[in-house]
Amino acid sequence: MNLFGLMETSGSAMQAERMRAEVVAANMANAETTRTATGGPYHRQHVIFAANQNDPAFLKSMTGAIGTGVSSDGGNAMIAPTLAMPPLLPFAPPSPAEPPGGVRIAQVVEDPGAPLRRFDPGHPDAGPDGYVQYPDINPLTEMVDLMGATRAYGLNSSAVQAEKGMITSALDIAKG
Repeated sequence: MNLFGLMETSGSAMQAERMRAEVVAANMANAETTRTATGGPYHRQHVIFAANQNDPAFLKSMTGAIGTGVSSDGGNAMIAPTLAMPPLLPFAPPSPAEPPGGVRIAQVVEDPGAPLRRFDPGHPDAGPDGYVQYPDINPLTEMVDLMGATRAYGLNSSAVQAEKGMITSALDIAKG
């Protein structure tokens, strides 16, 4: 892989982390949403990343190391969580023009967890028993996810800056 390929890889990771931060922000913004268009409370969403290209040797070694936690989806390796997966939201399939290496958003999934119940008989969404269903969203967990996405984005940005410095140095050497 050349230096420009490394930039593409870091760029794809930056795009994926930006999307992860947007999903976390949506989770935090809807932490008190008791009624959505589907009628129930908002459900927390998670972002699933996948590799842009499948390296058969790497996939084989990962499968041997962690068992069934690795699956293949049409030539793109994906590390699947060991927890039961909730229903999947629509996502864009991988593009044939994707660069080798890098990462993409494979899916955005809804958390299958049950909503929290709080007693509030005066709330417009209260049931006959006086309980209201609220999303099971912990602001602390969301902040940790946001910090992780921000940190990963910053590290990839630093990698792009370092790659640009290497290219500039190589051009300076070529000038003589």
